[in-house]
Amino acid sequence: MMPAWIGCRGRDGLAASSAELAASAELIASAELGAAVARAQKGDEDAFRHLYRTVQPGLLRYLRGLVGDDAEDVASEAWSQIARDLGTFHGDGQGFRGWAATIGRNRALDHLRYQRRRPVAASLSVDGLTDRASLDDTAGSALELVSTDEAIAIIAALPRDQAEAVLLRVVMGLDVATSARVLGKRAGAVRTAAHRGLRRLAEQFAEGSAERPPASTGEPHIQAAKPRAAVDPPPAPDLAEGACDVEA
Repeated sequence: MMPAWIGCRGRDGLAASSAELAASAELIASAELGAAVARAQKGDEDAFRHLYRTVQPGLLRYLRGLVGDDAEDVASEAWSQIARDLGTFHGDGQGFRGWAATIGRNRALDHLRYQRRRPVAASLSVDGLTDRASLDDTAGSALELVSTDEAIAIIAALPRDQAEAVLLRVVMGLDVATSARVLGKRAGAVRTAAHRGLRRLAEQFAEGSAERPPASTGEPHIQAAKPRAAVDPPPAPDLAEGACDVEA
């Protein structure tokens, strides 16, 4: 006989079950990543390649939102430092993602300061994306779009605090606490910025165009990325070559 609780769960019960499964899968993935970190710290190159293959796609999209077409160069510098300083890291899989994001962000900000670039608005059309977003499913709409370079460029055109919050939470897959540590902000501020950014994206998509804000003369705006053709990620850097000339 079917247990009574199964028939009583209904739609809310199924939604809760899906959320529980997703949370369990995330915990398992974090544990596996943490185990790989421990092996890599002992010199296991296969484990380090696993770290790279797991973290690099999200890190690259995050950096593309910060520095546009220079993301691959910045990511390469970040991974050189990650390999060099891996022995100093302490934490789990989620912590490693945050640590990698912090290093990538620091390298990106150094790059932008060095280049002294002015804000550049990407000329993008979202005509083909308007039927995929609605104001009553803000987060879902943005989540479906962040896998494309066009979406990364649109996110990059948001106010800086909102753009980074969305990139870290949605693209890098970091939780609120880890994202807050990366940005040096309170968790509540990051949660609010991410919500506002996702709402703004959904409104733009629903209107049929993503208008770029005018260049600001104040705090530098995140550089919008140009659409890029999909390419395979470069091979993982050699763990033995981690001690290269990369400034902290």
